[in-house]
Amino acid sequence: MAEIFESAGITIAYGVVGFIVMAAGFAALDLVTPRKLVEVVWKERNKGASIVLSGQMLGVGLVISQAIRSSEFQEGLIWGLTSTLVYGLAGVLVMTVVFAVVGIVTPGRMGACVMEDVDNRPHPAAWVQGTMYVGTALMVSAALS
Repeated sequence: MAEIFESAGITIAYGVVGFIVMAAGFAALDLVTPRKLVEVVWKERNKGASIVLSGQMLGVGLVISQAIRSSEFQEGLIWGLTSTLVYGLAGVLVMTVVFAVVGIVTPGRMGACVMEDVDNRPHPAAWVQGTMYVGTALMVSAALS
């Protein structure tokens, strides 16, 4: 019975670290887009920004999942949580840099393009950028394995 509670506690601890990394990912995306995501997604219901944010959150989740699998838990819980945090934040950094680079090499400002909803339809760049996050996350996850 004690093992169940210990496992549940470990699960919660990794969940908290995962949440911290997801919050950092949200903050990073918020920094590289021209307007505040909370306003644009939840209040304005902008579909393009929602697509990009969804792709990013899915991507961060994939990286966290692999970071947990790759964590140094054999060295103890604290070291496992720390390595998960570091690997997860590294993934967020790589995804944010990819977003910025794509924004530089494409016409117009990517952050602005993905927030264009014309006739209640998102800009196609939103789909590209959302998928770019997932693809980058898969690459980072492979590097962690």
